[in-house]
Amino acid sequence: MGKGLIVAAIAAALAGCTTARGGFCAVASPMRLSASAVDSLSDQEARALLAHNRKGEKLCGWRP
Repeated sequence: MGKGLIVAAIAAALAGCTTARGGFCAVASPMRLSASAVDSLSDQEARALLAHNRKGEKLCGWRP
């Protein structure tokens, strides 16, 4: 998966996606990458991924 696609997926997930049918927890899921994929992330991509997963932990009760 290219870095651009990863950034786009993270940005879309962080947007919140609140609709009349549900909020973040209804449309988002934890982002889990392989060790090799994590190693190829930029610092900005890693921070965005971590922010997404922390938001899910807080709002939706996701577990690591």
